[in-house]
Amino acid sequence: MSVSNDKFAVTSHADADETSVSHEHDAERHLFSLAAARLAIEGISHEVDGGRFAAKVVAGQPDVFQADIFSDGHDIIAAALLSRPVGQDTFAEVPMTFLVNDRWQAVQAFDQPGDYQIAFAAWRDLFATWRKEILAKHAAGQAISLELTEGRRLIEAAAGPKGRATAEDKAALEAVLTQDESLAAQGDAARLTALTEDQVTTLMIRAAPRTDLTQSDPLPLHVDRQAAAFSAWYELMPRSQSGSMDRHGTFDDVIARLPYVRDLGFDVLYFPPIHPIGRKNRKGPNNSLTAGPDDPGSPYAIGSADGGHDAIHPELGDFDDFRRLIDAARDHGLEIALDFAIQCSPDHPWIKEHPEWFDWRPDGTIKFAENPPKKYEDIVNVHFYRDALPGLWYALRDVVLFWVGHGVRIFRVDNPHTKPFPFWEWMIAEVRRVDPGVIFLAEAFTRPKVMKRLAKVGFSQSYSYFTWRNEKAELTDYLTELTQTDSRLVMNPNFFVNTPDINPRFLQSSGRPGFRIRLALAATLGGNYGVYSGFEICEAAPVPGKEEYLDSEKYQLRVWDMDQPGNIQDDIRLMNRLRRDHPALRQFTDLTFHVAQNDQVLAYAKRAGDDYVLIHVNLDPHNAQTFQFEVPLWEFGLPDDASIEVRDLIHGNSFTWHGKNQWLELDPHTRPYAIWQLIAPGAPRP
Repeated sequence: MSVSNDKFAVTSHADADETSVSHEHDAERHLFSLAAARLAIEGISHEVDGGRFAAKVVAGQPDVFQADIFSDGHDIIAAALLSRPVGQDTFAEVPMTFLVNDRWQAVQAFDQPGDYQIAFAAWRDLFATWRKEILAKHAAGQAISLELTEGRRLIEAAAGPKGRATAEDKAALEAVLTQDESLAAQGDAARLTALTEDQVTTLMIRAAPRTDLTQSDPLPLHVDRQAAAFSAWYELMPRSQSGSMDRHGTFDDVIARLPYVRDLGFDVLYFPPIHPIGRKNRKGPNNSLTAGPDDPGSPYAIGSADGGHDAIHPELGDFDDFRRLIDAARDHGLEIALDFAIQCSPDHPWIKEHPEWFDWRPDGTIKFAENPPKKYEDIVNVHFYRDALPGLWYALRDVVLFWVGHGVRIFRVDNPHTKPFPFWEWMIAEVRRVDPGVIFLAEAFTRPKVMKRLAKVGFSQSYSYFTWRNEKAELTDYLTELTQTDSRLVMNPNFFVNTPDINPRFLQSSGRPGFRIRLALAATLGGNYGVYSGFEICEAAPVPGKEEYLDSEKYQLRVWDMDQPGNIQDDIRLMNRLRRDHPALRQFTDLTFHVAQNDQVLAYAKRAGDDYVLIHVNLDPHNAQTFQFEVPLWEFGLPDDASIEVRDLIHGNSFTWHGKNQWLELDPHTRPYAIWQLIAPGAPRP
């Protein structure tokens, strides 16, 4: 017994010794790892939730990347932005510049859409530190012989095996060393001049070892194509394009409408669902529960004996017709966007093929879509878990890829906030592996954090609260949130002025001036904006007491005369032309609100390089507003009493404003907005 205990004791001590040695090794590895990261890199501008999600930028559009970078002591440091496409091993490098208070910055543009990684690197620049210190000592009359030897050794290290010199740079550095030797007889001053020349400094920036090199962890970055951040959408119902209440519209009828849409200046033409529409529980006009034999039903009740989400409603045409539409739209400079609505009609083929994807009631009947007390008898919803995982997920991904294969690269997604976040994160990533340029617009008028999460998981664009922001304070607050907080890293809002589902109360009561006001705000505040057809003729007849359209196209065919008196087509053409012509209006986040001393007038500006656009909008659709406003002379480095050249972008004439304070009147019945280009002294004239 005692022997056994002794053996056990010996074994235990041996295990303890091994554990202690292992712990010491781990502690030492940790020590060296910690010591290696000598510089601090924090406060990274494009970090979203600690790197859990990707920040977003736009291909071809320079973006500003910043971080706080610093070290102990007073040595000079250098820093760089690193970037690479996902799947590549090597980082490209852009030098960073010091701003203020240890804040560093680099400007980088990415050529191609896709998924990238970024990181920040920083190191102590021993040569720059040496150069600064030896020049200060020499200026103070101190001896510098030893310091010159130290500088020479730094150059030798750069030319040596631990340096970063190319063969060409190595030869140049050796020439510097040879020159230094030849200058020894001329004294320290001559050597100092030669060793501190700008060309030597440039060589050392490229070739010197990076002492205490510290690199941040890579962060994900998604690069969208430009249409994700700058686009003008026009929405129409294809079935209402025949020009007759007696004939269902076709894709050929839509092709005939393309010149009109392009003439207005839009670049995205968006359709609600174009799939077969179910017969069971089909809705009639004005959402009636009883449909006549010829009523077309809601396009959101997807699926019939003619097929489901990968089929076309037969009355619209076939896939050959759809291909001709895609090609014709491209020829007109338009891109087609389709609605991806996951709900199904009770006739959808999936219900028989995959009953496990749906919810069933205790009596064996299928559960209709509900938002109590509302019930949508013509729609049933899938569920995403239990026996639907993973089959349903694959099927929905394949639906999107099916339409991508037919030339569609933009999808407006119906009610994504009622589907699981993990599904969207997975599905969008899967689609982008096939085509990184596919754009997804989240139609999610829901809680702010939910909308932001959808943007994080991958949606390229987001519907927004703009539709209900009408007052000066709420517009200012909301746009400041979108453009100045971390929302700007992930959200590209799309400012739709109306939709088939939303007939805003402001438009119901404001007449033609209200439509022009909302158009001007959406088009000049937003990088993306959209209108639903009928907006241009100020259509606003509501279902009494609701934000819904009377005789809505969602439930019946309509015939429109878009050229009728009172239309605002010219306003739309103007806005879209200015958006195309002015880089300032092609971006979203460089937005500044300015003083207009009237609560009914919103004043703001956008800037891109030399292009500075100032906008005033009368928010009151009923009354003229006179107001004093400030000309932002300080933005151009000018004093308050300076003069600046101004171009009226509506009428095309130019003049000069003298002094900071000016007066203006905007009458909503003539024109409720004014748009100016301020031309900086010395800037190129338009």
